[in-house]
Amino acid sequence: MNSNNTASLYGMRSSGGHHGDVFTSPRVVCYMLDQVGYDSHADLRNVRILEPSCGEGEFVLEIARRLLRSAAYHHFDANEAFQRNVRAYDIDGTKIERCRRRLTDIGIYPSPDNLQAADFLTCRIGITDVVVGNPPYVRYEHIPQNMRDYCRNNFSTFHYRCDLYVPFFEKTLSLLSKGGRHCFICSNRWLKNEYGKKLRKLIAQKYAVKMIVGLEQADAFQEEVLAYPSITVIGAGKPSAYFDYAEVRQVEELAGMHISKRISPTGEDWTRSFSSVAADHALKTIEQQGFKIGIGAATGADAIFVSSDLPDRVESELILPSIKARDLRGNQFNWHGDYLLNPYNSDGSLIDLADYPLAGAYLEQHRERLTARHVARKSPAKWYKTIDRISPSLQKQPKILLPDMSGNTFVFVDDGSYYPLHSIYYITGQSSVRLRLLAAFLMSDFVRDQLSAVTNAMNGGFSRWQSQHLRKLRIPDINAISATDAQQILSFYECKEISSINHIIHRLYGA
Repeated sequence: MNSNNTASLYGMRSSGGHHGDVFTSPRVVCYMLDQVGYDSHADLRNVRILEPSCGEGEFVLEIARRLLRSAAYHHFDANEAFQRNVRAYDIDGTKIERCRRRLTDIGIYPSPDNLQAADFLTCRIGITDVVVGNPPYVRYEHIPQNMRDYCRNNFSTFHYRCDLYVPFFEKTLSLLSKGGRHCFICSNRWLKNEYGKKLRKLIAQKYAVKMIVGLEQADAFQEEVLAYPSITVIGAGKPSAYFDYAEVRQVEELAGMHISKRISPTGEDWTRSFSSVAADHALKTIEQQGFKIGIGAATGADAIFVSSDLPDRVESELILPSIKARDLRGNQFNWHGDYLLNPYNSDGSLIDLADYPLAGAYLEQHRERLTARHVARKSPAKWYKTIDRISPSLQKQPKILLPDMSGNTFVFVDDGSYYPLHSIYYITGQSSVRLRLLAAFLMSDFVRDQLSAVTNAMNGGFSRWQSQHLRKLRIPDINAISATDAQQILSFYECKEISSINHIIHRLYGA
C-alpha cells in the first residue's frame, strides 16, 4: 500500500483532515504514559515501546523527553536507548519526516528503524514491552476493499462493519511481552457495538483489563471531533476479574480522577460493565415479555418504491401508507403522505407484472436503475424485488415506532395505520395498551440511562434506538403492573408528562 499519503487511501473528512488523522492532546499523552509506567524517574534504558500510528509525533516526542530525563537520572545514553527500543509507524511519510525533525530539535537522532513510513498492519514487528497511542479512526465504508480483505484474512476481530482501529488493537496486543502494558485512546464504540464483540471476547479471555476512562464529554484531541473517546489500559497476563471504570468531563480531571465503579469483563457482551441494572434478575428484556423488535423495510431504491404519487400510478392493492423518520420529529407525528409499493404476493413471492399493468408500466420506466442494484444483480429475473421482503400484515399491527436517529423525548405508538421503512425500528406484540405502557418505560430515565450505557450519544446528547441495544434493555414486567398503576402511567404517557412517568416508576420500582 502507498505509504506516503493517507488521503489517497482513506479520503478526506468533511473538516478537511484525512480519515484516520485525529491528534491527541499533550495532557492526555502524558497521562497515558504515566498509566503504562513509562516514567522519567524509572530506568527506561531497556524498555521497548511502540507507537503504531504516530502522526506528527505527540507520543513519540513525550517518550523522547522522558527518556532524556531518565538518562540524566540513571546515567545512560538516551540516543542509544531510543534507537534500540523505540519504534513508531505511520502510513504517511510526510508525517514521519515531521516527527523526525521534531525529535532532532530536542537532541534525539532517530535511525531509519525507529520511525518508519509504513502500514503498521502489514509490517512484521517484534515483541515490545509497552504499546501506547491513538490508532487511526477509519470507518468500514472508507477502508479500501483490498485492505478489508487483508484484515479479514489476518485478524480474527475484524468483524461485521468494524473500524480500522479494531485490528490495530488485536495486532498491538499480540506483540506485548510478558507483563507488558497497552494503552490506547480511541473511539469507545468497540466497547458497546456489534462490531466490537470479537475484540471484547479476545481481551476478556486473554488479557488483563486494568482500567477504562470515558472521555465522551472531554476535549481529548487537538481538534473538535465526534469520536466518543475512551482510554483503555490493558496488561499482558492472566485475565482480570475486574477493572476500574471512570468518566471525566475535562482532561484536567484525569490527574485527580475518582473511580466510579469496579466491574468485570465477561465474554463478548460487556453490558454488565456499563449498566447497573443488567444483573438484576427481577427485570426482564423486552423480548422476554412477549414483544418483538424489528426494523422497517429497506427497498434499495426509495425514490422509486416510496412516493406520495403512487396512488395515481399503480394499482391500489399494491400500496401501503408508509412511515419514515422524518414523519416523527419534534415529538410530533406528521405523516407526509408517502406510500410504499409492495411487489410481493401474500405468500411472499413476487407479483407477475402482467397481472398489474399499471405497476408493470411504472417499474419498467425505472428498470435500468432497478437492475443496477446489488439485490437485482444477484437475481436478474427478480429485478424489481426490494432488499427486504414486505409483509402487509405488519401495517395493521399496533407497534411502537422508534426513529434510529432522533431528538424526540416522546415514543410514538401506531395503532395499525402505517408500514415502517428502514429508518425506523419498531416493536410489536400484545395489545395497544401494553405497547403504550412499554412506550412510557422507554421514555423514562430508567431506560434512557441504560441506553446511554450501552450505546453512544449523538451530537445533542440523544442515544440511538437500534435493535442490538433495545434487546439489552431490562425493565419491570409490563404484564405484572396493577390496573390502577397502569392507568396512571397511561394517562401520563398520553399527556407526554415524562417527569411524572419518572416519578411513578421510581415510586413503584425504586428506579
